[in-house]
Amino acid sequence: MQKQAKSTNRPCPETGVSDTERRFRSLADALPHIVWTADPDGSVDFVSRRLEAYTGLDFAQIQGWNWTSVIHPDDVQAALANWKSALASGAEYEMEVRLKSQSAGTYRWHVDRTSPVKDAEGRVVKWVGTVTDIDDQKQALAAADRANRAKSDFLSSMSHELRSPLNAILGFAQLMASESPPPPPSQQASIDQILRAGWHLLALINEVLDLAKIESGQVSISPEPVSLSDILRECASMIEPQARQRRIVVNFPHVEPRCHVRADRTRFKQILINLLSNAIKYNRPSGTVTVEYDATRVADRVRISVADTGLGLSPDQLGQLFQPFNRLGQDAGTEEGTGIGLVVAKRLTELMGGTIGVESTAGTGSVFSIELDAARAPDIAPTTAASSTVPANAAPESGAAAEARMPTVLYIEDNPANLKLVEQLIARRPDIRMLSAMTGQLGVELASSALPQVIVMDINLPDISGVEALSILRKNPATAQIPVLALSANAMPRDVEKGLKAGFFRYLTKPIKIDQFMEALAEAIASVESRG
Repeated sequence: MQKQAKSTNRPCPETGVSDTERRFRSLADALPHIVWTADPDGSVDFVSRRLEAYTGLDFAQIQGWNWTSVIHPDDVQAALANWKSALASGAEYEMEVRLKSQSAGTYRWHVDRTSPVKDAEGRVVKWVGTVTDIDDQKQALAAADRANRAKSDFLSSMSHELRSPLNAILGFAQLMASESPPPPPSQQASIDQILRAGWHLLALINEVLDLAKIESGQVSISPEPVSLSDILRECASMIEPQARQRRIVVNFPHVEPRCHVRADRTRFKQILINLLSNAIKYNRPSGTVTVEYDATRVADRVRISVADTGLGLSPDQLGQLFQPFNRLGQDAGTEEGTGIGLVVAKRLTELMGGTIGVESTAGTGSVFSIELDAARAPDIAPTTAASSTVPANAAPESGAAAEARMPTVLYIEDNPANLKLVEQLIARRPDIRMLSAMTGQLGVELASSALPQVIVMDINLPDISGVEALSILRKNPATAQIPVLALSANAMPRDVEKGLKAGFFRYLTKPIKIDQFMEALAEAIASVESRG
């Protein structure tokens, strides 16, 4: 008689489970996780011993559908909903829940991962899940988040404190430089030195803060299809005065209109301006800068290069090129710089999924290049620009009527130097009157009584913030439509974004750039006049 082979799945007399199941449960008990299984209908039929060690509850207390007793009351509803959804769909799921620790007496975060075991026909025959403690990781992430917020607050505060005195220095220096009649040559030379040093210090502040934000992961990138032709045209306009002053010829290519790259528009322009500015700054007298692009060199990538006819870089200098504050021996030269711009450009390029590189020959010049992903040009429907005309026979406005329509600007600011600066700027427009208030509440009251055409407001006021004052103005029907310009030393991107979302007509940062301020003021007045 042939001996029958021994089955490896025979029931185990003392437990009523197969050898395979018993081995699985032994393995589960040895793992540093809570392991559980359930029948196809969701009824829990096994939990490893780690559950009892952790919660103090044994299997008999949680079997079937009683397992919710180990979960934080606030998480039970979501846990049940996820479990029922998985049962209905037969799909795996993952969720985070809090379980109460018997030893600590507190709840800790765990991640519950559950997968179905299916037969050949795809029917669920068993559910298997693991529950893993992730509380330490979540605490670490929370601590890192708090640290990042603290760093962000510090950067914002430092930016504000440094910009406030610079606003007075640069603002009054610009006023002196633009006086009529102009100052004598000796005084103008001194003013130019103040302005040059002030703008250089502002550039240093901006670049240090930019680098700090990048290194702490606080820079947000918003990639979109960006027209290379448009960006280069804007860059050409921005660097033209610098090139003309140094008698440098800058050659830009004709770019195929459909050529787009995937980039953050503002950051892309920042990178190109930095490369162009350096190519002009470190060029030889009457040298040239040549910008080129190549959309065929690498598939789905666009390469933009900036070549100069400067002194070039040695191999040792190339090795130190992207180190912060390293100006490659230019510190004693006449050219101002921080040694940070290229580092920021490299980090930003990499954040956009691109690369930056340089080729240079000492005595000949350098070629800096960046590569970014190509993007499909967006399909834009043609639009017809509306035009407005003034009748040729329109009668000029009478003097009395013009006086009655003279716009009034209310400036809400607690810093006397800033008040004086804006007061002198407004004084250059005899067709505009100015009122002022040194607190937010007084400003709101004065706006309600005087009903100015435009309000200019600081954000950090001694009583309420400029954002709060704006909210009060918007709730009053009499002042709700008055355009409000923010003029603040809070110049971090998140501050600007927050201000624009709050409803400011424009958000201008200190130090004041006179032309920019007067242009924004004129736009605000025009917007009021267009409403009639």
